[in-house]
This record gives sequence, structure tokens and C-alpha cells, in this order.
Amino acid sequence: MSFEMPDACTLPTAERPLRLAEFDELFATAVRRVEPVTAEHVRMWLTGPAGLAETVRDLTARETQCCSFFSFTITPGAAGNGEALWLDVVVPAQYTDVLGSLAQRAATPALP
Repeated sequence: MSFEMPDACTLPTAERPLRLAEFDELFATAVRRVEPVTAEHVRMWLTGPAGLAETVRDLTARETQCCSFFSFTITPGAAGNGEALWLDVVVPAQYTDVLGSLAQRAATPALP
């Protein structure tokens, strides 16, 4: 599945496949549910081992540095073992296609 990076993304072109692979790994291992809220807002339920929240915080912070149009909010959730959290992703209206592509990747991740 392809993913078009918008011109507003300042991540160097050579680094983009690596960042996308990081998201794909997160999606394949931790995303359990993807819920579109609006065209500009998607909510994801993630579960995983201890350290999941820190991994998500690190990845989303780095993504926000190069793609400032993304707004990520992490809310802890209840899990039996390990960690669980909600990840809300919000974009301005002109980036709904990017968010839609990201949500589709999260809902149908490619396993390594």
C-alpha cells in the first residue's frame, strides 16, 4: 500500500521509508481497533507490552517535528497485562487524505 507524503512534511526523503516502517511495525503489533471520528479525526486502540506508551510518545513526537499538521493525543487505557492506550490523530481539513491513508494502513497493517 502506498502512502503519499504531503509537501508540508519536512522529513528528508531518504528517511521517509524508515519512518513509515516504524508506523507499520506499531500498527502490526499494537493497533487493535481504528475508529474514524470525523474526516479530520481518527482514534486508535493500542495494546502491547510495558513500554508501549513510551514508544508511541517517541514516534508521534518525532512525526510532529517533521509533519506539524498532525496532532497526536495519547490517553492511557486499562489493560490486563502490559499497556493499553487510545491514540487520537487529528489533522486540519486540507490533510484529511493523509489521515485517511494513515488510518487505512493502521486498520490493515502489512506484517513484516
